[in-house]
Amino acid sequence: MKPGLPSCVCLLLCLLGAHATAELRNAAAMAAGLCHTRPTDLVFIVDSSRSVRPSEFEQVKVFLAKVIEGLNVGPNATRVGVVNYASRVKNEVSLKTHRTKAALVKAVTKIEPLSTGTMTGLAIQFALNVAFSEAEGARVRSPDISKVAIIVTDGRPQDNVRDVAVKARESGIEMFAIGVGRVDMNTLKQIASEPLDDHVDYVESYSVIEKLTKKFQEAFCVSDLCATGDHDCEQVCVSTPGSYKCACKDGFTLMEDGRSCSACSAATDVVFLIDGSKSVRPENFELVKKWINQIVDKLDVAESKAHVGLVQYSSAVRQEFPLGRFNNKKDLKDAVKKMDYMERGTMTGQALRYLVENSFTISQGARPGVSKVGIVFTDGRSQDYIGDAAKKAKEHGFKMYAVGVGNAVEDELREIASEPLAEHYFYTADFKTMNQIAKKLHVNICEEENPCECESIVKFQKKVEDALQALTKKLEGVAKRIAALENKIV
Repeated sequence: MKPGLPSCVCLLLCLLGAHATAELRNAAAMAAGLCHTRPTDLVFIVDSSRSVRPSEFEQVKVFLAKVIEGLNVGPNATRVGVVNYASRVKNEVSLKTHRTKAALVKAVTKIEPLSTGTMTGLAIQFALNVAFSEAEGARVRSPDISKVAIIVTDGRPQDNVRDVAVKARESGIEMFAIGVGRVDMNTLKQIASEPLDDHVDYVESYSVIEKLTKKFQEAFCVSDLCATGDHDCEQVCVSTPGSYKCACKDGFTLMEDGRSCSACSAATDVVFLIDGSKSVRPENFELVKKWINQIVDKLDVAESKAHVGLVQYSSAVRQEFPLGRFNNKKDLKDAVKKMDYMERGTMTGQALRYLVENSFTISQGARPGVSKVGIVFTDGRSQDYIGDAAKKAKEHGFKMYAVGVGNAVEDELREIASEPLAEHYFYTADFKTMNQIAKKLHVNICEEENPCECESIVKFQKKVEDALQALTKKLEGVAKRIAALENKIV
């Protein structure tokens, strides 16, 4: 059972599982106190025309207060505004005014009805132009921040609502419409967002509007999937609004599936060996640099983790920077961007010898006992022999990736690449599609488990167990004979 959760709630969450609707899941989360609200700019638009009696308006304010009580109110969480309308519109509470629930509820209790006509379209236009403006505290439109309006009305509007409601929805505002008593249902449908079943509500009188409180609390509730256990992280679950991401404990590395962790070391020395020959051409060389930085983005660059070196070659070999010079991605990527194009020939064999004899030495920043990875890029046939140097790189235990573009010779790439080739050899005909290789190329430093070794261990364990059982039986036999001799002596 999850620590701190009532057993009945835990059972409910388990029974809901992956098949539960968001509403059921949020209801269970609310019951367990595991609910928080997504950052939202929320504006109530409240009808206080003469058809709304003072006592009924008080019931509306109680409804507003109870919905607010279920929100996570704050400048970086949910901001609440209230627009009061009749024949005119009054901005009672701005999104920027109150930063706590207590202050908001107190402000709501002080709102007085305007007691004139019913200009609902005018009120929506006001909300769109003023209440949801940055000047009144609304935040810049973003996928991370919801914009929501809840309209409460009991009559037929004296102006047009259809066009202005369309504008509000198109601006990104989610529109809820609550009708009371003799309200015009067609007006509610014109105001509300789709699906209408979720965004249109009706109550017979103001005396029962309070029953909608739970619906709106659940609508704004985002259940904490980590706390409810509704996740598949192997070690650490990190909550995000409406979702989660997985992480690992110290000493472990998050695997490519995004949920499991590996105990293998994240410390790696990675050296890029880049063809800068004249066949590449300046505009394509810029694409190569972007490709390098795409791969750097996927590495965990740090003092105790991934170190990166860069070597460019053409007719000669030039070290751009050694391993360990840059221990953060920003400086590393800036250095890659500054690399000047060499042009001239394609001496891939010479470059591979440099990699073996220099790049992974301690004097050039390599760390003893750390995995070594070479990533070779070329766009053409080598003008010298690569076989011996490619073989030595793998004999030294370097994990070699070979990437070719255009006129690169695939046999040479296969000779450079480590096994299995499907994971270490990549080719594309066009420089413009190199970014696809960057997505596929994973610098995997963890040794795969050898199933044969596991099988051998199991067989050995079985032999040991059988030997122990046989020895136990022999000892039992010896003990019986000793006991018999003792009886004879006595």
